[in-house]
Amino acid sequence: MEAAAPLARAEIRRVMVGLSLAMLLSALDQTIVATALPTIGAELGGFADSPWIVTSYLIASTIVTPLYGKLADIHGGRIMLLIGIAVFVGGSIACALSPNMAILIVARALQGAGGGGLISLAQTVIADLVTPLERGRYQTYFAAVFVTSSIAGPALGGFFAHYMRWSLIFWINIPLGALAFSIANQTLKRLPNRRHPHRLDSLGGLLLAAASGLLALALGGRGGQVSTIGGLLVLDALFWVLFAWRIARAEEPFIPLGLLQNPVARDATICGAFGLGAFIGLSVIMPVYFEGVLGLSSDQSGAALIPIMAGTVVGATISGRMMPHIRRYKIPAIVGLASACAAGASLALFARNLDLSQLVALLTAFSLGVGATLPVSTVSVQNAVDQRHLGSATAVMQFVRQIACAVIVAALGALVTGSAPVSSSAGAADALAMKFRLAFVVVTLCASLALFFLVRMESKPLRGRAAQ
Repeated sequence: MEAAAPLARAEIRRVMVGLSLAMLLSALDQTIVATALPTIGAELGGFADSPWIVTSYLIASTIVTPLYGKLADIHGGRIMLLIGIAVFVGGSIACALSPNMAILIVARALQGAGGGGLISLAQTVIADLVTPLERGRYQTYFAAVFVTSSIAGPALGGFFAHYMRWSLIFWINIPLGALAFSIANQTLKRLPNRRHPHRLDSLGGLLLAAASGLLALALGGRGGQVSTIGGLLVLDALFWVLFAWRIARAEEPFIPLGLLQNPVARDATICGAFGLGAFIGLSVIMPVYFEGVLGLSSDQSGAALIPIMAGTVVGATISGRMMPHIRRYKIPAIVGLASACAAGASLALFARNLDLSQLVALLTAFSLGVGATLPVSTVSVQNAVDQRHLGSATAVMQFVRQIACAVIVAALGALVTGSAPVSSSAGAADALAMKFRLAFVVVTLCASLALFFLVRMESKPLRGRAAQ
């Protein structure tokens, strides 16, 4: 591979703005739609099918993530990022113009087919820009994107649907997408076009798409019968077995065997998946606790979430900034995850006896700890693999995180909201609080598993340290 063209810090920051905008397109569209679903369903006359607006995007984006990574290794990250933005914007236009629910659901799948690769491709492109030694400091941009989408998405979706028109949820992607496309195209032209002579294992890709799609369908579908979901999971297990068979026998498998056998990449990927899954799951269920147990309004619940969401950015910033300066760069993340485990255990034991400020403090400590793992796990994966598999490794890491988040959110949702009481009586609040104790145990277990795999992961010297 040709050496990367050196860029000044100011130029790299400009690239990061474009990459962050590209990531924001995908992250925002996973949160902005939810609050507008009742309005969209009422206007398009398919309220019962409105959850598929979310599910179709989830399924499509999950399926295409590994494909984008493989194609980035073959054709280069820049061209695939631009294709992803273009497909996403095209899907957004189709969503905004949809005359009925069926077309909107299909358009959302097209939008997901574009958005599914944006997050991993942005991570891949920044890996082409800077060495692993310097890469941690730029992960803060990406953490900020997810916090922004988590906070601004529901608020914007509700505002557009209630005060203006729901189609603005999709029209807003046009200027954002155009700006992201322009900045990414201009700034990334100076990078070498990283291409490697891979062969695309189409059969392996189809089997992985079927397996991940069925899993997302089973976990993301709303209102499905237990027998239907069980049947989907059995069929899904069959496709995972077929995919494993294909990996073992293909001349060049869709996911390289060397990547699956790399202990550093494996441990870092699993660590990030459990940590991020625990945090996302907690952020999804906590509004139920705030409103059902503490009796807060929806506005107060949203305000209580802000420091929790911001904690991930602070944790990622501290950990990422420290990575270039300490050889044992895992230590901040280990300390953070240990603190997160302690905070989670405290929630499981004492949550009902805590006031709001104490509860938010523990939740923020949890998010700080998880945030500290994100740059370490991401950079460790990219640092451990050969450059020719960088796109695939990053995409697989993101793919596993998406699957873990879907599974953990589904499990926590079943524990907490499956039969959440609608009454605000003291008895109902106590019953809901007992359900949350078990949910907090599950979250703490996930954080503990993340800590286990992080401690087990080898701290390979970051490429670029010797040169520095």
